Amino acid sequence: MICTQDLTFEIGEFRLDSVGIEMLRNEYFVLLGPPGSGKTIFLECLCGLRKAASGRILLDGADITHDEPRKRNIGYVPQDYALFPHLTVRRNIAFGLRAAGNSPKTVAFRVNETAEMLGISHLLERSVPGLSGGEKQRAALGRALVMAPQVLLLDEPVCALDEATRQNICSMLRRVQKDLKLTVMHVSHNLEEAFSVADRAAILNNGRIEQTGSLDELLRKCRNEFVARFMRCENIFTGTAAESLPDSDACTVRIGEINLAVPGRREGTVQLVIRPEDVLIEIADGNNGGRNRFEVCISQWRDFGSHVRVELEGSLDLVAHVSHAVFRKIMAAQTAKLAAILPRENLHVLE
Repeated sequence: MICTQDLTFEIGEFRLDSVGIEMLRNEYFVLLGPPGSGKTIFLECLCGLRKAASGRILLDGADITHDEPRKRNIGYVPQDYALFPHLTVRRNIAFGLRAAGNSPKTVAFRVNETAEMLGISHLLERSVPGLSGGEKQRAALGRALVMAPQVLLLDEPVCALDEATRQNICSMLRRVQKDLKLTVMHVSHNLEEAFSVADRAAILNNGRIEQTGSLDELLRKCRNEFVARFMRCENIFTGTAAESLPDSDACTVRIGEINLAVPGRREGTVQLVIRPEDVLIEIADGNNGGRNRFEVCISQWRDFGSHVRVELEGSLDLVAHVSHAVFRKIMAAQTAKLAAILPRENLHVLE
């Protein structure tokens, strides 16, 4: 649908470096990355507000790299919404239609249709300064959607909203995307936000794409340490691959005093990761010398509502996310020793 090939842009000391991304038709794609990674600059290159130094932007196979913004058929909602404060919501939404020379009847029909879809018909005669954050977001979205774009770009669309409004807007965005069969790129640094809307995602770091894939691939098959840490995988270890295990496509990796069975055949120094939610904790039964199982103790914990974050000390220090039921069981046996288990299938070796 829309893709970039080796897209490069430079401003000051920052460089968007040979970025290649392909978004599929009708896909909701999220571009993740820390502040300052180049996400907004990339969107502005896509919609034509910035001119790429090199590379290409293709829309349905046509090269639009040098097209004017108004000719690209790409809708863009900037982070600050960029609504005209002296115009009503109706006139903000109608602005692009009027500039394109549509008749008053067409403008009125499409504005009313778009406002009804977004649930803001009652706001059409209101002025912008009197709107809430969520209302401004919907008005800005309406201004982009009323032009019937092929692609919609959203720059941190819910970052300034409270939690409840953020969830409602994300649900609305996903519904609108499906109803209109839109191709959407949504920029964010928030994982919960990404999980609520994304089909696929990419992680941008200092102007370069680190990895692209489904959210599950980014979580459990992270390519490198940056991706692992961005996806909140706190358990990252460096070890040395030893012998291959007999009758198994696995090998032993030694980390300090611990030998772990790891999928695949490896050699030399390797980095392992395991997600906190994949670390198992149980009451030790005196048989803790097995591979991928060793004694630990709880150093501290914190309840996050959906789970309990537990920090473990032992031959290998770990972070585990456990359910409240598991945590209650552990705490009920306060004098008992604990064992951590790292299931082989959940260990992942970084490239």
